[in-house]
Amino acid sequence: MTGIATLAYLLAGVLFIRSLGGLSRQETAGRGNASGMIGMVLAVGITAVLWLAREDFSLGLGPSLLGVALVAGCGIGAVLARRVEMTGMPELVAVLHSFVGLAAVLVGVSSYLDAHGDPLAGLAPEASHSGAARVVHLVEIWIGVAVGALTFTGSIVAWAKLRGTLDGKPLLLPGRHLFNLAVALAIAGLTVPFVGAADPAAGLPWLVTMSVLAGVLGIHLVMAIGGADMPVVVSLLNSYSGWAAAAAGFVLSNDLLIITGALVGASGAILSIIMCRAMNRSILSVVFGGFGTGETRTAPAAAPAGDVTEIRADALATLLRDSKNVVIVPGYGMAVARAQNSVHEFMRALRERGVNVRFAIHPVAGRLPGHMNVLLAEAGVPYDFVLEM
Repeated sequence: MTGIATLAYLLAGVLFIRSLGGLSRQETAGRGNASGMIGMVLAVGITAVLWLAREDFSLGLGPSLLGVALVAGCGIGAVLARRVEMTGMPELVAVLHSFVGLAAVLVGVSSYLDAHGDPLAGLAPEASHSGAARVVHLVEIWIGVAVGALTFTGSIVAWAKLRGTLDGKPLLLPGRHLFNLAVALAIAGLTVPFVGAADPAAGLPWLVTMSVLAGVLGIHLVMAIGGADMPVVVSLLNSYSGWAAAAAGFVLSNDLLIITGALVGASGAILSIIMCRAMNRSILSVVFGGFGTGETRTAPAAAPAGDVTEIRADALATLLRDSKNVVIVPGYGMAVARAQNSVHEFMRALRERGVNVRFAIHPVAGRLPGHMNVLLAEAGVPYDFVLEM
């Protein structure tokens, strides 16, 4: 059974890689989505089979609880996917990131308490009595819980800011960088008493304390970021959720979680860097908070030059009619107004007159990477006319 599971996990990992590759282009995005769904069904299915085969369910509660969890999760996901508007997709993505972070915390804590308090229950028998293996495993748990707690609380704050529940203005506390540094050092320092604890009863308080500190750090980091800069934050939290999943994979000795988490973490980090460059920002200012505030060091903007030229609708129509090339740069306003179909008709009218019309997509257009691409594809705009920077 272990060999079959290994092959299934390998196949699921390949499907996830193909999914990520397919999503890089609009023409192949459908196949990429299909590959990801098949890989996830395979991964969840084989994991459920392995768990049911390994455990002893004398009362038959295990299969029932697992079935309820799977049905409830799939049902909630399907309802959300159908009901959430495209303008509300960033909030949904932020909430999903929080689930990944919370899962990493729960996996770490349960692994630490598993098998009547044996923190090495997931390791091979020959390694269970090794002092080095014990330390490595405990550090894996510690890192997984820390990254998961930070991702969980940070994603909740991002969700609240995107929904307008929290004020979009950045919260700039005095000495906030020193506060972040102190909390980070405390999280690192508490590793020593946690690893040195004689049993889980003694180590659990340290683990819980660290989880609270990491959660506070996640809240403070995202609170210090302005609401208008949430697209980059969502992308960064996506990366955090990937690394949290990878850490959980190390804790559980699950190769598929490690592969999937590394894919999500790396791709999210790369996308965050691309978005920061497109906005003339520094990725470090995002990671450490204060992104988009006056404290962020950026190149001084050029002084306004020239005069403002206003144009009326009829004059614009005449200008467009006589143009040879037109570039349309869509933004969040098009999404709020649901004007993508009207924009498509506008494009068709111009092209019928021989005007070369193209769409230019900024990486941070809207409140989510790819937001404008999806809206234009939904309206039927041909992929060949939609270009990136």
